Amino acid sequence: MSFLNKKIFSVDPEIFGVDLSDLSIKVMQLERQGKIEKIRSYAIAEIPAGYIEDGKIMNKEQVSAIIRETIKKAGPQKIKTNKVICSLPESKAFLRIISIPKIEETEAAEAVKWEMEANIPMPIEQVYYDWQFLEAKNKNKQNVLTAAVSKDIVDDFIEVLEGAGLEVYGLEVESVASARSLVKQKDDKGEKNVTLIVDLGAQRTSFIIVDGGVPYFTSSIPFSSEGINDTISKRLNITSAEAEKIKIAHGIESGIDNPVFEAVKFLLENLIHEIEKTMDFYGEINKDNSEVKNIILCGGGSNMRGLIPYMTKRLNREIELGDPWTNLRMGDKLPIVNKESSARYSTVIGLALRALDYGN
Repeated sequence: MSFLNKKIFSVDPEIFGVDLSDLSIKVMQLERQGKIEKIRSYAIAEIPAGYIEDGKIMNKEQVSAIIRETIKKAGPQKIKTNKVICSLPESKAFLRIISIPKIEETEAAEAVKWEMEANIPMPIEQVYYDWQFLEAKNKNKQNVLTAAVSKDIVDDFIEVLEGAGLEVYGLEVESVASARSLVKQKDDKGEKNVTLIVDLGAQRTSFIIVDGGVPYFTSSIPFSSEGINDTISKRLNITSAEAEKIKIAHGIESGIDNPVFEAVKFLLENLIHEIEKTMDFYGEINKDNSEVKNIILCGGGSNMRGLIPYMTKRLNREIELGDPWTNLRMGDKLPIVNKESSARYSTVIGLALRALDYGN
């Protein structure tokens, strides 16, 4: 599901992914050789604070320049196309599951539009929206996944990407791309699972509940990796850069005797509380009694040593570090991005996967 899809005539179009967020940009191009898929090119770069604020691009010329420079430095091979699919900020998107009477998909446009007008907090004329049918669970009703983003946000992203010399072939909400890279469509027994993705970002944490590969519910809270670093920095009287190193190297592994754990315990307990609230809320609104089976952590904040064992014990659920390569067919080759860094790339990998199969 994408906010912009251009018709193309190339049998095998070459398109790459761009994940553009408040404080960083990530680019990635995948390529297919026979049945094997591999990373052709990738790069990451920081975006100075204030250039993008809560998804709103404030300094378009500078952001376009950073995009151009990031693409130039990407490797190990050069990105060989200017066609791109880019992420849209989760905080600016309205993702909803709506129900309409059972009708043919070709006849559903007006019914979907009418329901969306009642379910998003903006006039329908002020947003771009897209939708897709979901697997039917009721013989009289049809569930539809809908997404809407302000036209101002979308238009700004297109302007900045085109200012970087790119041709925009798709725009996709972050949660949709992350679900594509992190969640297997079916488990090893062939059954669909309900998964909660907890994306611990630099400035916020997003919750994405995925059922059968589809994000059914999203929300976000101000818990962030920057907030963790700031708390450690103030408590231990060290710089933010030193706090980041300590968080990764030592983290909270040794429990109550660890000053890092003592510094961030209240933040972690708030995170646990919000996760429990999210799962309870989904259980209340979901009518088919599906419950969250496992939790996946991703994002730059997921690299805190000892975080997964702590959360597993507190939540009494299976928790794992996200593997964004789970849906790539890489054969016996290992990805060139190491495991510790991979969780940061989940969105751009999802975009690159979409780009790889754009014509299908």
